[in-house]
Amino acid sequence: MTQDTHELQRPPAEVRYAAELEKLAQDDTGPKPPGWALSLTAARRFIVGDDALGVTRKFVGDTALIDRALVTLATSRGLMLVGEPGTAKSLLSELIAAAVSGTSTLTIQGGAATTEDQIKYSWNYALLVSEGPSTRSLVPAPLLTGMSEGRVVRFEEITRCPLEVQDSLLSPLSDRVMAIPELAGPESMVFARDGFNVIATANTRDRGVNEMSAALKRRFNFETVFPIADFAVELDLVEAEATRLLERSGVEAAPRRDVLEVLVTTFRELRAGTTEEGRSLDKPQAVMSTAEAVSVAHAVGVRGWFLRGEPGGAADIVECLAGTAAKDSADDLTRLRRYLEQQAPRRKGEQWKALHAARHLLPG
Repeated sequence: MTQDTHELQRPPAEVRYAAELEKLAQDDTGPKPPGWALSLTAARRFIVGDDALGVTRKFVGDTALIDRALVTLATSRGLMLVGEPGTAKSLLSELIAAAVSGTSTLTIQGGAATTEDQIKYSWNYALLVSEGPSTRSLVPAPLLTGMSEGRVVRFEEITRCPLEVQDSLLSPLSDRVMAIPELAGPESMVFARDGFNVIATANTRDRGVNEMSAALKRRFNFETVFPIADFAVELDLVEAEATRLLERSGVEAAPRRDVLEVLVTTFRELRAGTTEEGRSLDKPQAVMSTAEAVSVAHAVGVRGWFLRGEPGGAADIVECLAGTAAKDSADDLTRLRRYLEQQAPRRKGEQWKALHAARHLLPG
């Protein structure tokens, strides 16, 4: 049964950008690594954009990182994307997988409950009992599918998995083979086809949850995804993403630029622990990432439109920030209140005045 993509909250990258991928494939004259859908130059253009071909920019960050990531995947080493939460590591892995393999849905979501069966394969127990182990009763998981079809497999939050579960990647990444001891003959070994590789992600804040083994680390090239350094670039990104999300939520009013400027400035200063003028701040424990800023901007617009029929203002920022600031520590609300009391009055503009005036809306 097919589903109308207009009903999906977030279609995968290969669906959202199908026309761009098709256009890039038609114009692609560069050499392709074995098993790749696009050449390295075409895959790079898909991610960073190409105005001449009408390809939009999808990832805001270091373009040299994109080149290194693609070169890594063209070798026999896996790619590990690390960085602070909310730096678009998952988005980047999705875009790369869509460009290289044409699909980004071979995804393993790491967590404390993730098992080896969810990574490699499991069994249809009804068929297993009636027929015994066979390819008919075998239920492939993303890793087995990626190896047999020659596609990129995404492993999100790998360090949230127990160490023994992580190490199930060792043979597929080093020998490019997976053993299925329950089967006999040639079917007991699955050899990776051209195009197979693994992109894993890990938050730098969470790498200590389950530290990777030295053996597994050796099979990955590590690339760090940093927060956006330029204020104007981050503001444009937050505005574009918030506008897209608000349209999907049925909000007819576009977000106000001056409100977003206040929001992005607040996030950047709290994230850095210092103001634009160099004054030190008490840095919150909560992740004040660009992704969180987009989420708050979305909530501000939804709140303003559905409650009052307007785009939303600075008072809505305060209301929506409370849920962001109180995630990791109740003390973060105190830090946020101190910022609103001490730093907001120093700024010029009506929205900054409104932000300061709305500080009483914080709980506690």
